[in-house]
Amino acid sequence: MTEVKMTVNGRAVSGDAEGRTLLSTFLRETLGMTGTHVGCDTSQCGACVVHVNGNAVKSCTMFAHEAAGAEVATIEGQAAPDGTLNRIQQAFQDYHGLQCGFCTPGMVMSAAALLKENPQPTEAEVRDYLEGNICRCTGYHNIVRAIMAASGQEVPAVAAE
Repeated sequence: MTEVKMTVNGRAVSGDAEGRTLLSTFLRETLGMTGTHVGCDTSQCGACVVHVNGNAVKSCTMFAHEAAGAEVATIEGQAAPDGTLNRIQQAFQDYHGLQCGFCTPGMVMSAAALLKENPQPTEAEVRDYLEGNICRCTGYHNIVRAIMAASGQEVPAVAAE
């Protein structure tokens, strides 16, 4: 076991980890930050997306010690200190971009990375960017609508039933 130090959501943290400890496990089990979900352990679902030094990373594919000294942002750090949702979280709520909620933390973190890179993506660019995130409940339409709303653009119409 070695001590791993990093900054998570603006706060210096540390904890002991074996060399094989994944960042997702370190965040959840050592630091108690359970908002980062683990859905597949194979880097396919995107539920574990966090930001490491400003880059979106699937935390199940990175060892905790690789993030030593890094700035890590998780879903817990997205809302304001008073609990006010950020614009992406609010858009997910307003446009019903979630159902069971399991994929939502990874979707929100991926959306934040996309909007940082491309503040006004097209609908096709949003769909392409989310290719690494799996949602089994929503069909993605409302997630895309939420991200478009968070970008300040016109929201695609609701599909006819």
